[in-house]
Amino acid sequence: MDINKFQQVINNLVSNAIKFTPDKGRITVQLTRQGQQAVITIADDGVGIPILMQPVLFDKFTKARRPGIRGEKTTGLGMSIIRTIVELHQGDISFES
Repeated sequence: MDINKFQQVINNLVSNAIKFTPDKGRITVQLTRQGQQAVITIADDGVGIPILMQPVLFDKFTKARRPGIRGEKTTGLGMSIIRTIVELHQGDISFES
């Protein structure tokens, strides 16, 4: 595993959770083991991902990009990069909203 790339994935996912979770909201990070695999779950009680944006969330320059709830800017590349890194490590990424 490339630890720097792994840190980038976690950083991007937690940053997104912060970007879309209101003040006093809750963000949890959980690490569990399933056989030889690590399962990382990042959950928040933020605004969620609108249904129309969900199918294209991992696309490069996705139409799902939107500013954070405090006006934070986005390029629409973060989730695409995350998925690429995870898949290069023979992993899988998914979400529920």
